[in-house]
Amino acid sequence: MKQWLVVLFSALCVSTGSVGAQEWPTRPVKLIVPYPAGGGVDVMARALAQRLQDKWQQPITIDNRPGANTLIGTEAVAKASDNHTLLFTTDATFTINPHLYNKLPYDAEKDFAPVTQLVAFSQMLVANANLPASNLKELLALAKEKPGSLSYASYGPGSQPQLATEMLKQKTGVFIVHIPYRGIPQAVTAVVSGEVQLTWSGIVSSRAHIASKRIKPLAYGGKTRVPAYPDVPTMTELGFPEVDANVWVGLFAPANFAPALVSRMHRDILAVISDPDFRSKEIEGKSYDFVGAGPEEFRRHIRSESTSRRTTIKASGTTID
Repeated sequence: MKQWLVVLFSALCVSTGSVGAQEWPTRPVKLIVPYPAGGGVDVMARALAQRLQDKWQQPITIDNRPGANTLIGTEAVAKASDNHTLLFTTDATFTINPHLYNKLPYDAEKDFAPVTQLVAFSQMLVANANLPASNLKELLALAKEKPGSLSYASYGPGSQPQLATEMLKQKTGVFIVHIPYRGIPQAVTAVVSGEVQLTWSGIVSSRAHIASKRIKPLAYGGKTRVPAYPDVPTMTELGFPEVDANVWVGLFAPANFAPALVSRMHRDILAVISDPDFRSKEIEGKSYDFVGAGPEEFRRHIRSESTSRRTTIKASGTTID
């Protein structure tokens, strides 16, 4: 009798302490995006949610919680108790922030279960159309001639545009003023209006402005040129391979989600993003690189990239108390 009670108690602990695959989801799912609405990450989250609703037979709502280098939205997921709140974010959350802050309001390693790395992409260095520089060499010459006269936008201290530009500044000795904004759409808008002269942006957020000639691309952060802009040289070609402007987008669940559920979620998402129509429109059509990595592969990638980013952050001299 005692043995039976022990087994029953253990089963109850498992069922209440973790979220299994069979019963989930039992109500609407919330996808927290720690970036403003309208940016590339938000657009992909909404496209994915629309398709996943059919598979999961539950509504999926997008909850944009930008600010503090994704800390606000990420903390909300870490502390969520409804078992139906997920995090849709970029590499900065898990490979940059742990090396910028002395203390985070969550444990990046222990509080989350990586589900899948969906895509990867690189950002372009873009400039206001009226800037008297048509390439990186001319930009650097202008910055050296007039120290402090140029400014660049980022979506916060420690964000990818800030790290990339600070590394470029360190390598070249130029002084360009940093102006943080709430998100990449706001940063790009600031460049378009001339509030600042430069930022780093994904193609999704900048190509309409490039097409209308309100901003111009100066360099691409990837290792190879992007087909959408074959005439734009890479930072590596220009002699700055250390300037890291590479980004990935991934989905995370709270750590209490059972491995079987995490694997099932990955399979469901992989089916969506592998669909030819979705892949053509939402991935290849936006110059993203398809990844679709599973939970364990994704976890290994995060750990490896985190180590690399720690070195980059230390070299750039960027810190946040």
